[in-house]
Amino acid sequence: MKPIVPDNFVVPTTLKTESFKLRPLGIRDVEKDYEAVMSSVEHLQAHISPEVFGHVWPSPTMTKDDDLADLGWHQVEFQMRSSFTYTVLSLDEQLCLGCVYILPPRFTDAEAEVFLWVRKSAYDEGLDTVLFQAIKTWLKSTWPFQKVAFPGRE
Repeated sequence: MKPIVPDNFVVPTTLKTESFKLRPLGIRDVEKDYEAVMSSVEHLQAHISPEVFGHVWPSPTMTKDDDLADLGWHQVEFQMRSSFTYTVLSLDEQLCLGCVYILPPRFTDAEAEVFLWVRKSAYDEGLDTVLFQAIKTWLKSTWPFQKVAFPGRE
């Protein structure tokens, strides 16, 4: 897999706002991530196009081991600099609120495509809009991309 950022680019490892904290997603996050996903299956299926992951996601029969395998793969991709997946956490890091994916372009001519989701309870509290705006600003100010696409959003 080909890196989507230059070799000399220092990949950010945190973003903290008044509403959430963002850091790389990894296998250590399986408990919180699994709980967030499974608490919001219908909500996520309604908001994430099957094209994003190549299948309907999440499956209501997804196991914690399935999630662990996905998180391991995201962690490897991050290390290879071919895509970057971040967990969105409450400020005290006790609750996974969602995820942000910075991926190589598949649907557009952009340099990166970004997908994000928040658990149903956070969505109901307005976090989706807050997260989306914060990520757009962060990408523009911190990342080396000139053109970023948000398929399904813009």
